[in-house]
Amino acid sequence: MKAKSNSKAGKQKFSWQLMYKQRYLLLMSVPFVIWLIIFKYVPLWGWTMAFQDVRPKTFAVPVWQRDFVGFDNFTKAFTDRLFKQTLINTIGTSILGIVLGTVCAIIFALMLNEIRFVKFKKATQTISYLPHFVSWVVIASIAKMVLNDGGMLDTLFNTRLKLMSTNSPLFWVVVCCINVWKEMGWDAIVYLSAMAGIDSGLYEAAKVDGAGRLKRIWHITLPGIKPTIVVLLIMSIGSTLNVGMERQMLLSNGIVQDHAMVLSWFSYLRGIGNSNYGVGTAIGMFQSVVGIILLLIANKFASLMGESKLI
Repeated sequence: MKAKSNSKAGKQKFSWQLMYKQRYLLLMSVPFVIWLIIFKYVPLWGWTMAFQDVRPKTFAVPVWQRDFVGFDNFTKAFTDRLFKQTLINTIGTSILGIVLGTVCAIIFALMLNEIRFVKFKKATQTISYLPHFVSWVVIASIAKMVLNDGGMLDTLFNTRLKLMSTNSPLFWVVVCCINVWKEMGWDAIVYLSAMAGIDSGLYEAAKVDGAGRLKRIWHITLPGIKPTIVVLLIMSIGSTLNVGMERQMLLSNGIVQDHAMVLSWFSYLRGIGNSNYGVGTAIGMFQSVVGIILLLIANKFASLMGESKLI
């Protein structure tokens, strides 16, 4: 018993010593923690609107005096004629985006990692992540000029591809490819950082054993960045239902709207558009709760498979 108490005291003392040594790092994190509390946790109080009848005329009424409607807002959202197709669009676009985004970012990072001409490598990397900082308004304008009927692509190839005016899941592919082009360079930075941490001695040993470039990538680089891939995939799965509505709204038109509508856009239309904030909050709450569940499932599955987990 005395040994156990001593070990506990030693651990506690060690943790306090470690915190004291890292006091400047902890101090630097304080503004972020305050921001997190104010903008992420305090707004959770607004979830109460999902169980109340909240309209512009009831804003002046205190929260505890508003009409409590139970799960009526959830029922209205789930039985809406657009909800089923919207949910399919959200899941389809998200899964396709996760697969394409992850695969393309890894391949691009591997290609950059194999470049030995440093100046060309840095220039390519800089150019590749510049689109990340460009507004979706600009990206959507460029995409429509290139992909719309009679646009630049149709003019160059003298054809009618109708990529932006086909009311089918093909619109998901177009949107995801545009998003990959915009974010691929930025996402590759994480994988490049992970590759930089791999012991160079492994590559030298593989060269001595006669392993070619592809074999070194397959047996050293990919296993080396595997924990990073798993963690990023877990985070991506947790945000499956949180597809941003900006790109959907800007890239869509009246013809493809059936396959462009996602839950965040649907929440905006039913909540702010129809001045029924209870329904809009219910949809947002549904997205968050399902996201947390998917995150926990993905994390548990990764731990059962013996991979790195997030939590």
